[in-house]
Amino acid sequence: MAIKRSIIMRCTECDNENYITDKNKKNTPERLEVKKFCPNCNRSTLHREKK
Repeated sequence: MAIKRSIIMRCTECDNENYITDKNKKNTPERLEVKKFCPNCNRSTLHREKK
């Protein structure tokens, strides 16, 4: 059975928590990094999984 967990994505530039998504812990045990739009920075920046 897959272990899905909700995670919060945080902008690396301004440290705002902008997105909530799901992640399968079995397939991706490391932290998730995705380039997404940050409304505070008003551009696409790297977002990392909040610990």
